[in-house]
Amino acid sequence: MQTNIMIVGVGGQGTLLASRILGNAVVRRGYDVKVSEVHGMSQRGGSVVTYVKYGDRIWSPVIDRGEADIVLAFELLEAYRALPWLRAGGKIIVNTQQINPMPVITGAAEYPRDIVGKLSAQADLTAVDALELARRAGSEKAVNVVLIGVMAKNTAIPYDEWLETLRDTVPARFLDVNLRAFALGYQL
Repeated sequence: MQTNIMIVGVGGQGTLLASRILGNAVVRRGYDVKVSEVHGMSQRGGSVVTYVKYGDRIWSPVIDRGEADIVLAFELLEAYRALPWLRAGGKIIVNTQQINPMPVITGAAEYPRDIVGKLSAQADLTAVDALELARRAGSEKAVNVVLIGVMAKNTAIPYDEWLETLRDTVPARFLDVNLRAFALGYQL
């Protein structure tokens, strides 16, 4: 058994914390876990990709095209860019937030239209306004944990174990907001 999860977003959205939460949760279950972080221009709002692979025995953290069981996307265009890595029948969980990349900001390109429609035509899609749920939890920065909550509902890991993982992984001063964010995502 092996599960391949690709987490994609834009620098500053918390993809790395999300990968740590996921990695810590599956380690608690006794799985071998490998995590690989691929930083683009993350300091400047560029793409950030993290691979999380877990199972009985994992040799490499890299996920090749067509191998991701789940793409957890913090932004629409990043989900669309990650589509080639999703396996046939795989699942995409995407935040419906749109963050314009530099070519769109400068007018050199247009943001693609109807990404949700394009994704749903090619994958099992769950589209979530995670930004709104994060605001309801108390911080726009909790989008990452909202999305982890949505994904967690589709795992065999019990809710209480996810909460313990959050308590062990998230800094204490941000824990209450993140527990609320996780619960809102999980309840979807």
